[in-house]
Amino acid sequence: MNNRRIVLTGLVIVAALSRLAPHPPNVTPIAAMALFGGAYPTNRKFAYLLPLVAMLLSDLVLGYTTYGVTLLRSQPVVYACILATAALGTLIRDKRSLLQVGGFTLASSGMFYVVTNFAVWASGSLYPMTWTGLIACYAAAIPFFRNSLLGDVGFAVALFGGFALLETAFGSLREKRDLSVATS
Repeated sequence: MNNRRIVLTGLVIVAALSRLAPHPPNVTPIAAMALFGGAYPTNRKFAYLLPLVAMLLSDLVLGYTTYGVTLLRSQPVVYACILATAALGTLIRDKRSLLQVGGFTLASSGMFYVVTNFAVWASGSLYPMTWTGLIACYAAAIPFFRNSLLGDVGFAVALFGGFALLETAFGSLREKRDLSVATS
């Protein structure tokens, strides 16, 4: 494994481990590490698997130590959002800019809010299966959405900005472009 991949993997693992540290509700690295995982690795399987495995392992720890195993039953929708966010990350793989990263971070936060809260409502266990119940579900989740935005933006800055600083400081971490394709 090359130095670049080791550092990228390490950053995602540190982000995943930070999920285990005390934090306000929903201020987590989930979306940022999936977006980062999709935007940087050259191996597509690695881009999807690394954030998903990191999330699964931290869920196992949290499920068995903090929230109980019922947490694990509600996670398929969250995992689908992680995969979708990693897919969004692959769209900015070749053109990572502040505007692109910022826009895709906000888009993934919005997607996560809409999809996961719809799933909560659709489960039928907390809100009535009516239009009013759906609106109540989304309204009740607004404080969590605010926290998600804070976490997503903060961790995106840490991951994308931190790696950009590392690339600047250590030239060996810069992506090697295949010049043979450009010259043929």
